[in-house]
Amino acid sequence: MQQSQPQVLYTPEQRVKRDATRWTLVQGVLAPVQFLVFLVSLYLVVNSLKTGENTEWALASVVLKTLVLYAIMITGCIWEKVVFDKYLFAHAFFWEDVVSMLVMALHTAYLWVWWQGNWSANDQLLLALTAYITYGINAAQYIRKLRMARLQKPFENFGEPNAQVSA
Repeated sequence: MQQSQPQVLYTPEQRVKRDATRWTLVQGVLAPVQFLVFLVSLYLVVNSLKTGENTEWALASVVLKTLVLYAIMITGCIWEKVVFDKYLFAHAFFWEDVVSMLVMALHTAYLWVWWQGNWSANDQLLLALTAYITYGINAAQYIRKLRMARLQKPFENFGEPNAQVSA
């Protein structure tokens, strides 16, 4: 029975670039910050939809979440350019970037609706919830890729002459 090898995310050169750039650290800091902001905002949004309370806080929290999302997307594009020589849609992260564009579109639509003030608060929060569902899917994609990158490490020398694989 043949075992399948994990998908290779980084060439050895890309791994060196990834490990050497400060943008990896920036992403490593921004990702959990964004997730924390997301969790607090999600609580406020769901609570406001259920109870009608703290609606202004919920609406403002989505604006904050969107600004943090923009920060991680811009720095993520820079990271991708350094590591893969493409600002977006590098082969290893193509589908994550595609879903990220949907996430960005929904969050940007929220900002527009919030700024215009023509939608009811409830409708704005439902749009935010839709954006958050896509963000959750996208976050799961990236967490999967982080796991794949960790699993790739023992296999990075696999297939090279005299490579030793430890059990």
